[in-house]
Amino acid sequence: VLQGQLKAVEAALAKHVKAHHTGLVELLSSVRGVGPATVATLIADVPELGKLTRREVSALIGVAPFNRDSGAFRGKRMIFGGRAAVRRMLYMATLAAVRFNPVIGAFYHRLVATGKPNKVVLVACMRKLLTILNAIAKTGKPWDESIHTA
Repeated sequence: VLQGQLKAVEAALAKHVKAHHTGLVELLSSVRGVGPATVATLIADVPELGKLTRREVSALIGVAPFNRDSGAFRGKRMIFGGRAAVRRMLYMATLAAVRFNPVIGAFYHRLVATGKPNKVVLVACMRKLLTILNAIAKTGKPWDESIHTA
C-alpha cells in the first residue's frame, strides 16, 4: 500500500514540476549527475536559484566554509547551517557527478592529488556543482562542457 502511495505522490510531483517549471527542469537536467530528484529538490527548496551570486547561494545552502575564530583562537574553516535537505540531495548528486561528469570528476581528482581529505574534496565539488547550477539557472543556457572548466 505504501509503495503504491509513494508512486502516486512521485507521479503527481513529476506532473506538477513538468507543468510549471519545464524550462528550468530541462536546463538543470542537462548537467550530468543531476537527476529528477535533485532537480525537484532544487526547485522546491531553493526558489532563489539563479537570482543570487555564487557566494550567496553557497552560504544559503550551507556549503560555504566559515571561519571558527574567537579572539586569539584560530579554528578550522567549516560548513554549517543552511538548508540541510538541499545539502543532502546535493551530496548525492555530487557523488554521481564525480563519476559521470568529466568537469566535476577532473576537479575532484585534482584536489585528491594535492592531498586534500575526501570529505573536504566532496564539499568543494558540491559547491562547484551548485555554482554551475546557479549559473545555468541565471543565464538560461544549458550545460556546455567547454565553458565549465575544472
